Amino acid sequence: MSVLIQKIKDRTVTLGVIGLGYVGLPLAVEKAKAGFYVIGFDVQLQKVDMVNRGQNYIGDVVNADLEEVVKGGHLKATSDFASVASCDCVCIAVPTPLDAHQQPDISFVRTSTESILPHLHQDMLVVLESTTYPGTTQELVKPILESSGLACGKDFFLAFSPERVDPGNAFYKTKNTPKVVGGITPQCTDIAAALYEAVLEAPVHRVSSPAVAEMEKILENTYRNVNIGLINELAILCDRMGISIWEVIEAAKSKPYGFQAFYPGPGPGGHCIPLDPCYLSWKAREFSFHTSMIEASMVINDRMPEYCVHRAMRALNEQKKAVNGAHVLVLGVAYKQDIDDYRESPALRVIARLHALGAEVSFFDPHIAAYEHAGNRYEGIPALTEKALKAYDLVMITTCHTAVDYEFVARHASLILDTKNAMKHVERRGNIRLL
Repeated sequence: MSVLIQKIKDRTVTLGVIGLGYVGLPLAVEKAKAGFYVIGFDVQLQKVDMVNRGQNYIGDVVNADLEEVVKGGHLKATSDFASVASCDCVCIAVPTPLDAHQQPDISFVRTSTESILPHLHQDMLVVLESTTYPGTTQELVKPILESSGLACGKDFFLAFSPERVDPGNAFYKTKNTPKVVGGITPQCTDIAAALYEAVLEAPVHRVSSPAVAEMEKILENTYRNVNIGLINELAILCDRMGISIWEVIEAAKSKPYGFQAFYPGPGPGGHCIPLDPCYLSWKAREFSFHTSMIEASMVINDRMPEYCVHRAMRALNEQKKAVNGAHVLVLGVAYKQDIDDYRESPALRVIARLHALGAEVSFFDPHIAAYEHAGNRYEGIPALTEKALKAYDLVMITTCHTAVDYEFVARHASLILDTKNAMKHVERRGNIRLL
């Protein structure tokens, strides 16, 4: 048995997590709760200070859990990467955004790997969790680490295990979501799997290589992106045909097999679904392969904010009002229900387009008081009052939050465009227009 596996079983390993964001902090807390000593690394000093004070800033982390593991001495944070030398296992959980040309920006992965390099030592495990294109672990991370003179699979161990965080999910959290692990060698896979099995209350699925695990994560989100694109295109068609796409979906859901419901809206948001297909399409071109279906869904989803603005213009025209000068309230800027994350939210593009057309736009989100976009800061209205709702020519629902009283909104708003079917239970619907 590997010495490192035995140390994992004995809870005597020191674990490092690089990146204390939406993925890294929940992972660090779960590892600490499992009885391991964890060091969290981040270049943002504010996050480091907050973690060390036991102050939470991630919605999926229980405040009391963070406070308990910090006070108990199981978790500390630092911006000093020299402490990597004291870690037996290091997990990289940093962002993988797109650059200005919509191509993969893996600079954070590269920088994190280079920060490990001076401190890489015998029998260390490194696991990449950041979502990326197939081949990143083998082609980027491994060569950097092996430039130390240590051999992967012999002197140190390397694997990929994709993050599967679903912000706002009330049931599936880091601890109970199954894990996929693919190592450079079978021993790399076994050691990484042993670590996750010691931390999680969920199965660990082993695959034959990091590339399989990397592609698996891309498949998860591309599957969703393609199906969202399909339902968004059908929503546009159904509108032209005078058919309710929402009623169509409910009818299709009556079939107990062979159908999974996806819903239209202003487009997918967040750090995964809109970005991951771009990673795959970019990598595919290396093999002279064009992902035509995937790229088509990306085009459809990308135009949905513009389509929603078009529908807003139609709704205003019904009232003999122009969008130029109209007062519009956007309900919800988070990219999904009941979270405070607005990364890649289509609502921001809806607002920007309405502004460009001359509308006076405000927003309300119970989870987001203000947001920054394109270098500007926007403050939301403080509350959804009767007076506030009556002041707008159009209320546009772009996120369906359970904390919003949609019956109240329907009673007091003069005109509503509901892009999420948030008002499906409202009976008096004369002022409601559905996407």
